[in-house]
Amino acid sequence: MKKYLNRMKPVEKSPPGVSHKIIFWSWLGSFLGISAVTFINYNLISQTDLVMLIGSFGASAVLIYGAVQSPLAQPRNLMGGHFISALIGVACFKIIGSIPWFSAGLAVSSSIAVMHYLRCLHPPGGATALIAVIGSEKIHALGYLYAFIPAALGALIMLVIALLVNNLTEDQKYPKYWI
Repeated sequence: MKKYLNRMKPVEKSPPGVSHKIIFWSWLGSFLGISAVTFINYNLISQTDLVMLIGSFGASAVLIYGAVQSPLAQPRNLMGGHFISALIGVACFKIIGSIPWFSAGLAVSSSIAVMHYLRCLHPPGGATALIAVIGSEKIHALGYLYAFIPAALGALIMLVIALLVNNLTEDQKYPKYWI
C-alpha cells in the first residue's frame, strides 16, 4: 500500500508562468474562436434545427489558444477528436440510449480508446461524445449530422482562427504538426 501511495508524490514542480504577451494572444484567440462559433449559432442557424455551439468547444479553446504546443492541441487531434467522438457518441445513443448511465460511459470510454488508436487524442472529444448522449432533443434530432455540424465544422472554424491568431506573434508557432 505504501508503494502505491508513494506513486502519488510529485516528481516535478509546476511549470513556469507564461508572459503577458502569450496571455493576451490566448485571450484574443479564444475570444474570436468562441465568439465566431457562438455568432453562427445564434444569428445564422438559430431558425433551423441545427446547433453550432457545444460545451466541449470551451475546453478545445483552452488547448488550441492557450496550450498551442501541446500534442493534444494539434489540428489532427482537434478535428479527429471531435469528429470521431461525435460519431461514437451518436452511435451509443442510438443503440443504447435508453440506458443513459451505460451509453454515456460507453461513449466516453470508447471515444478515448479510438482516439488513442487513431493518434488523435483530444480531451474535449470525450465531452463531445458525452453531449451526443446526454444532450438536448435538438442534439439528438441531428443524429449523425452532429459529427459534421456542430462537431467538425465548429472545430474547423476554431482551427482557422487558431492558425491566424497563434501565428501573429513571434513567440509561438502553430501547429507543431498536421498529421
